[in-house]
Amino acid sequence: MTQPPFDAAKLAADYWSTSIIDIHPGSINVRGFPIEELIGAISFPQMIWLMLRGELPDAAQARLLEAALVASVDHGPHAPSIAISRIATSCGLPLNGAMASAINALDDVHGGAGQQAVELYDAIGARMETGLALEEAVQQGVDAFVEEHGKYLPGFGHRFHPVDPRATRLLALVDDGVESKTIGGRYAAIARGIEALLKQRKNRPVPMNIDGATAVIYAELGFAPELARGVFCLSRAVGILSHAWEQRGRHERNKGPLPRQMNYTYTGEPERHLP
Repeated sequence: MTQPPFDAAKLAADYWSTSIIDIHPGSINVRGFPIEELIGAISFPQMIWLMLRGELPDAAQARLLEAALVASVDHGPHAPSIAISRIATSCGLPLNGAMASAINALDDVHGGAGQQAVELYDAIGARMETGLALEEAVQQGVDAFVEEHGKYLPGFGHRFHPVDPRATRLLALVDDGVESKTIGGRYAAIARGIEALLKQRKNRPVPMNIDGATAVIYAELGFAPELARGVFCLSRAVGILSHAWEQRGRHERNKGPLPRQMNYTYTGEPERHLP
C-alpha cells in the first residue's frame, strides 16, 4: 500500500493545535474575537472567562467572578506566599522570579483550599442527585471527606478571623445572584449546610472563610475544581507582585524569616567533640 506523502508543516501545525487563539500576520483572534475588538471593550475578568471557557460571560457573571478575584488578592506579609515574595526579592531576584517563587508555594496546604472546597461541594451535590436530602448528603459527604483527608475541612473556620469579612461580603453577593437568577444557589445551600453541621457538632459557629466563599462562587459559575485554584493564583499574584515591589524599594539584603535580633530554638544535641 502506498503511504500518503509526509507533510511536515501539517504535522507541526496539528501538533500545536489550539482552540484558544489564532494568529497570522496582522491578525490576532482570541476565541474567534479580533483582539482589537476586545481591547477597551471587555474587563480583565471577562477576558479570563473567555480564555478559560470559550465564551464571554454576561455582566452579572463577570461581576461575581471579579468580586472573588478582588477578595483574594492579599492577606498580609505573614501569608507564606507573600513572605516568600519578599524574601526572594531581598535575595536579588527580579520581580518575575519573586512572583514565580511565591506562586509555586500555592499548593495543597497553602492556596489549595478553594479547589478542595469545590471538590467537597461537588461530592455532596452528587449524593443529592441520588435522592438524598441536603442535610443527609452534607453529613455523608463531610464524613467521607474527613475519613479520607483528615479532620481539616477546607473553606471553613479561620485561625485569624472569628468571622472572615471577605466571606460575609461575597456571600451577600451570592445571595443577590440567586435572587436575580444569575446563579442557581445549589452550592451556596450546600456550603451553608456544612456550616450548620459544623455548628451542631462543635457547639460553636465555624463560619465559611474566603476559600469556602470563593469556592461557592466558582462552583456556581461552573468552574472546574482545578480552575478554582488556578483563578485564585491569578488573584493572589497581584498581592505577591505588590509586596515584592514594596520590598524592592526598601533595599534590604537577604531578608530572613525572623528579624536578626530574634533567635530560633535549637533542639539538637548539646555541643560535643570528635574523639
